[in-house]
Amino acid sequence: MAEVVFSSWGGKIVDNRQGGEPEAAVFKLPATYLEEGSVGAFMGWDGVIVLDQEIDIVSMAAEYMKRVQEKYCCAKCTPGKRGTRVMMDTLARILAGHGEEKDLDILVGLADLLDNCKCTLCMTSAKPVLDTVKYFREDYLAYLSGGRKNKQAKAYHDKLTAPCMDRCPAHIDIPAYVEEIKDYRHEESLATIRKYMPIAAVCGRVCPHPCEKNCRRALVDEPISIMVLKRVASDYEWIHHLEPPMQPKAPTGKRIIVVGAGPAGLTCAYYLALEGHQVKIIDMLSEPGGTVAVGIPDYRMPRHLLQREADVIAALGVEIEYGVKLGRDVSLRELKEQYDAVFLGTGAFKSKPMGVEGEDKGYEGFSPGGINYLRAVALGEPIETPKRVIVVGGGNTAIDCVRVALREGAEESILLYRRTRKEMPAEPYEVDDAEEENVKFIFLALPTKLITENNKIVGVEVQKMELGEPDESGRRRPEPVPGSEYVIPCDLVIPAIGQDPDLSYLEDGDYGIKQTRWNSIVTHGGTMMTDNEGIFAGGDCEYGAMTVVLAVGHGRRAARVMHRYLMEGKIYLDEEDAMEDIINNLGAFDKNENVGICSGLHREHQPKIDGAERAAHYEEIELAMPESQAVREAERCLRCYRVGMLAVN
Repeated sequence: MAEVVFSSWGGKIVDNRQGGEPEAAVFKLPATYLEEGSVGAFMGWDGVIVLDQEIDIVSMAAEYMKRVQEKYCCAKCTPGKRGTRVMMDTLARILAGHGEEKDLDILVGLADLLDNCKCTLCMTSAKPVLDTVKYFREDYLAYLSGGRKNKQAKAYHDKLTAPCMDRCPAHIDIPAYVEEIKDYRHEESLATIRKYMPIAAVCGRVCPHPCEKNCRRALVDEPISIMVLKRVASDYEWIHHLEPPMQPKAPTGKRIIVVGAGPAGLTCAYYLALEGHQVKIIDMLSEPGGTVAVGIPDYRMPRHLLQREADVIAALGVEIEYGVKLGRDVSLRELKEQYDAVFLGTGAFKSKPMGVEGEDKGYEGFSPGGINYLRAVALGEPIETPKRVIVVGGGNTAIDCVRVALREGAEESILLYRRTRKEMPAEPYEVDDAEEENVKFIFLALPTKLITENNKIVGVEVQKMELGEPDESGRRRPEPVPGSEYVIPCDLVIPAIGQDPDLSYLEDGDYGIKQTRWNSIVTHGGTMMTDNEGIFAGGDCEYGAMTVVLAVGHGRRAARVMHRYLMEGKIYLDEEDAMEDIINNLGAFDKNENVGICSGLHREHQPKIDGAERAAHYEEIELAMPESQAVREAERCLRCYRVGMLAVN
């Protein structure tokens, strides 16, 4: 990383302009921008970072404010519209050599005016300009005296963001679609979402919504219900029987095969089809959705809506063939020969071993894994759920297993977890729902041995645990309590401690595709392409078992790079990709920020079927949020836009 010349980022001043022993400062800015040149400086909502002494900071401030005013100011409030315009004109006048020293006071005064803006875009755009006036005053005075001429950088690149947008792996323009719901423009809201993800009905229900962890409203009272508002936009279309308006571009003649009809594969196919490419999806299952279809129960994600999402994508000309498994029915080599590009979105369907004595003995009553159990139930395969079930794990799959077991007739469904509830990776509301349905939790317990009679499981020996020092995950490490073993009776044990990708389809030939030590596919430079040119990968098979929205982000990024590969013969990141990565590395959320507004507008919650009686069926538990309630929730959004700009020399 380049040495920092000056930084005011985050309010901490690092000034190495005078030479001497440099003060250390580390920012995750790349040394070069794409193939364009070296990164000279970054300017945005939290200050200025200068890496190149030769950057003309006054010229950069003027260009920054010009872009804020002309490209991003919504003009919906007078302070923003007029304040940024006066600031832009003042900086332009200084650059042209017609400024006066009082203009610097005007710039400072305008910052106070922008504090009254409708949103944070114009307000935060004043921050870096004020920092340049304060810490680079001599540079401004040189312009005012006529001793300096405008020296622009080789190029400037800007990007609109928001804390929620930055944290979202699909980088959806969240403030835009939320505001459109506030204004009762549901079709426009869904159109905004579809620019970044095609499966809003899915991500409006089962997304872990990391965006809400970066919601500035949470610093005041509670985060905006971003995920549910996405569902509101999606539900509006199918409830009102509206036809999706998307139309693909003219045919390109290029043929692409997508392996896997999960979130990554569906997303990749959607954006490639919109570009006019001929796309075919193959999937080993009998229906679309991948893990979402057979790993997330219908009470959380109704499969008829998942099917509708696939039908919308198919209507763009995408062919979907089910019951075709890579490595069994067709080889990767055959696909590479028959198509112009291949996308691997094969997911992670291979359960991790539990690591206890007896799990490899083939005992009756031992499930090969949580994802296997959920899939068998979802597909209606012959599987018997006995009276007493133990599920081992602490994630969402484990929670789904104990809840499904109740619906499949278990009288007692127990979840064992080696840490406490606080450390569970499962969504807290999912744990609450399981408790309401009378799932039993046993914390600080580690299975050590399967107890059997006549080759059939009758119990699990567990050892009590206690929490020690934090491990590499940041959670306190569970440590066994000597001599604390005891037995829990049960008829079925389901390990649900994680999944791995099944990459056995790479074993029938040397494809040159590297794998990580976690048995996932290696791709390069954010392009999603493997070491085998023309073969791309994304989602769980590339990253390991993660989230639906991450798979969506992978699918869209891959589609964009694949389009450039197909049409230009080369892979590269464009400005949108590169700036997304830069801003994501810097971070757009300050958890210690004093937002400066009154609290009291609490989060609206969608209606839900309550009580243990819901464990008797698979009807959707969380119901649609009424329109009036959705509008009230959307009104809580603070519209936290901000603009970043990079200078390249």
